[in-house]
Amino acid sequence: MIISMTGFGRGEASANGVTAMVELKTLNSRYLDISARLPQQFQEKELQLKEMLTQHISRGKLNVSIHLDNTDSQRQAPVVDGQKLANYMQILQEIQTTIGANAKIELNQLLQFNDLITQPEPVHDPEHDKLCWSLIQQANAMAIEKLMEMKRQEGAQLKDDINSRILGIQEALNQIQQTTNGRGEELKKKLQERLLTLLDDEKIDADRLEMEVALMADKMDITEETVRLASHLKFFTEAIQSDEHAGRRLNFLTQEMNRELNTIGSKANDSTIAHEVVKAKEMLEQIREQVQNIE
Repeated sequence: MIISMTGFGRGEASANGVTAMVELKTLNSRYLDISARLPQQFQEKELQLKEMLTQHISRGKLNVSIHLDNTDSQRQAPVVDGQKLANYMQILQEIQTTIGANAKIELNQLLQFNDLITQPEPVHDPEHDKLCWSLIQQANAMAIEKLMEMKRQEGAQLKDDINSRILGIQEALNQIQQTTNGRGEELKKKLQERLLTLLDDEKIDADRLEMEVALMADKMDITEETVRLASHLKFFTEAIQSDEHAGRRLNFLTQEMNRELNTIGSKANDSTIAHEVVKAKEMLEQIREQVQNIE
């Protein structure tokens, strides 16, 4: 199955004045790497959250961002710290006495002290936490759905592009195979003629010459390489059509195809074949770049 490794999804769920929003963003990575930022009260839920994500995502760097907007009813009204107020009043009075000032202490003077008014910590409510976590799970499920939808859409585009390039490599292989049909005997004949022009006919062992020519021709034969390349192309096409995640398998097959093309190019000693090899390698390199983005 062709699924892109990059994508984005956002989910949101609300109830009783509480809103949870989850954002998922995936990037290319050889392995699965999940980085999650949870609200402080849900830090122990990180493993559970990751288990939910790994059911859908097998590769890539996944960034998870969770935002929780609590209901105002959970927030207590700001309060004045009476003890600090008394202390600051005393300090200001002492200052007046020291400098001999008779002016009254104004309210704006007291408001200069930023810690006089405080926001109490929310009262811990297990039922409220339970609601918040339920909403986070719902938002996460929605985010996963949207993320996977984007990854599948991008994967379909990758599949079309890769298929067109695979057809190009197949055409190059067909041309190579047509060029090599009957090439073995022709190659032996040319080698014999070349050797005979370099050696004295009376001193040549005909059987030995035939054996050496056969060995040299065999070293230049690319039949095995073309057969293996055709096999790799077949497996590559099957992997694209498979329902399983294909990223790692496709990456391996591109390496194997590149190896066969390199061998064909080095052994063939033929300008027509070399030209087809160059075209195939260009298309394979483009495929390799695309495969890096497949989960």
